[in-house]
Amino acid sequence: MEPMVGDPDDHRPETRWGFLVDPGDANGRVDSLAIIREAIGVGDRIPLHTHDVDEAITILGGVADARLGEEQRRVGPDAVVFIPAGTPHATANAGTSPLEIQAVFPTTTIEIAMLERNPAPGTEGDAPRRSRYDLRTGAFEPIE
Repeated sequence: MEPMVGDPDDHRPETRWGFLVDPGDANGRVDSLAIIREAIGVGDRIPLHTHDVDEAITILGGVADARLGEEQRRVGPDAVVFIPAGTPHATANAGTSPLEIQAVFPTTTIEIAMLERNPAPGTEGDAPRRSRYDLRTGAFEPIE
């Protein structure tokens, strides 16, 4: 897993993340599923955002404050949060050790519309953006 840096809207250098996709070839590859693994640093949070697809987050270890729409709950290991496409959601580490999560998506390309930010240095005055992540290639592209 790599430090979560490079996204001007979600800069979390104390958080580590990685993408898992089927490495098979075009004749035998699953392109309809992708997984993001994160170790969210103490005090870090995934800011409020939406996706164009459904998502399921499993808490693997630690304690999270999970927001889904207007509802917020504290959840621990083995909790699963199902997030319908277009629903604002956020996850914050509420514990004293890294929060281990796994997010599953029904695609390898995810659009994300940020509603809040963890601004990267030098971007503090910027407005939240909409972007596309290609989890197969690691490419990040703003959508205008």
